[in-house]
Amino acid sequence: MKNLALIGAGYWGKNLARNFHQLGALALVCDASDEILAQQAQACPGVRTTKSFDDVLSDASISRVAIAAPAARHYELSRRALEASKDVFVEKPLALDSKEGSELADLAEEKGLILMVGHLLQYHPCVRAIQRLLAQGELGKLQYITSNRLNLGKIRREENALWSFAPHDLSVILSLVGGELPDQVRCIGEAFLNNGVADVTLTTMRFPGGVNAHVHVSWINPFKEQKLTVVGSHAMLVFDDTLPWKEKLVLYRQPLVWSGGQVPETKKSAGEFVEIPEEEPLRIECAHFLECCDQRKAPITDGREGLRVLQMLNAAQQSLDRGGRAASPSLATHFAEQSAFFHHPTAIIDGESKIGAGSKIWHFSHVMAGAELGEKCNIGQNVVVSPGVKLARNVKVQNNVSIYTGVICEDDVFLGPSMVFTNINNPRSAVVRRDQYVTTLIRKGASIGANATIVCGNELGEYCFVGAGSVVTKPVKPFALVVGNPARQIGWMSRHGEKLDLPLDSDGQAVCTATGEKYQLRGGVCSIVGT
Repeated sequence: MKNLALIGAGYWGKNLARNFHQLGALALVCDASDEILAQQAQACPGVRTTKSFDDVLSDASISRVAIAAPAARHYELSRRALEASKDVFVEKPLALDSKEGSELADLAEEKGLILMVGHLLQYHPCVRAIQRLLAQGELGKLQYITSNRLNLGKIRREENALWSFAPHDLSVILSLVGGELPDQVRCIGEAFLNNGVADVTLTTMRFPGGVNAHVHVSWINPFKEQKLTVVGSHAMLVFDDTLPWKEKLVLYRQPLVWSGGQVPETKKSAGEFVEIPEEEPLRIECAHFLECCDQRKAPITDGREGLRVLQMLNAAQQSLDRGGRAASPSLATHFAEQSAFFHHPTAIIDGESKIGAGSKIWHFSHVMAGAELGEKCNIGQNVVVSPGVKLARNVKVQNNVSIYTGVICEDDVFLGPSMVFTNINNPRSAVVRRDQYVTTLIRKGASIGANATIVCGNELGEYCFVGAGSVVTKPVKPFALVVGNPARQIGWMSRHGEKLDLPLDSDGQAVCTATGEKYQLRGGVCSIVGT
């Protein structure tokens, strides 16, 4: 039955569209791009298109949803689809933190719905053969697993190489060790192209049964390599996905056991090609999802399996953030609080703080318990963010700034190097006045120059500009330019940061030379009136 909707038909989603269409299940494609929808209408005749996810959820004829959206939206889209009583296939990773992954798995089970994660490598015929040979005892006792996934590109900004490349390999490794989580994960790596986004990582795992594994991923390697090696006490398997089909899986019958106190011989034996019928892994995966929906049975890579892989990723990311120190998947804090942002190993992040995705915290800075940072904030070196401080989205804090309790910054605020906030009007060392902190509010888009001082209790209006070294002792109007000690207004600034040709106190109009925006001054209040 054509009762499946695909969410996202771009770079990878188009492959899902092709397979679900050929399997006779695709009814609807949802994407924000008119160009992509036009392409799918041509590639999949008879399939409907829409730009609205709400249309998908309200369509009673759609009982299955496949999601190939950016990873940051997997949780939201999957949750809404499950709440609308739709079976869900979602590309890897299941979500961006273990807490959300657990919530999705619980929700699917509570509603009796199918939740499947797109860990494609588990559906590759060669991997299925490895699982079968291992279960049959052909390899003896499992000892060691290595996986290298290397290439030149595709380079990303929204996720690092670990999250982009490793989920499939971690899923396969977990399947080979019986689904048991490792008791220790270590990960090292480096960001060479973009600060905070690792281009290369090496993850090592130690499992309770004595099995060890490692996963090496990189998108800045000069050649492509996709190789999985499984080492047992009596034989080894090498799966090289870059080779022709007949050569992809090779079995080496090389016992590695001590016998009679003799050192095992390590002379390399001739490999045997393992004969496997050729099938497209993605076709197998898509068909498996449809079969599980029809028969109401748990997928191989169901929500619980996806959660275990997510716990592994979280632990690896936590180790990476901490310079390679060991982390436990069962204890790793969830990604949204600890791993969606970058922090230098010398930075201190207290556990009760909240930090938005995409934020960066640099050398020797301290975010204290109770502080809240929004998305994409940038905290420079030697910065202290005190309890109760609230920084909204995209706040940039330069080096050597102490942001004390009582400070609230709205979106897009700039705090220059070594600028100073106060939070008590009459401080004395011998008098405790922690209950007398005064609120200082910095409105959206305001900029404070280097070495400026903001006396507590004042409000700085949106897009105002405080010159370097100024001492602000009273409120500052929106768009005002102030300088000096005490700070006094000498002009007006546009939202873009260009000086406006406006008088200080009478009416007038001016145009920003950089953007063409029109500004109007009336009654001492400056505002944008158009472009």
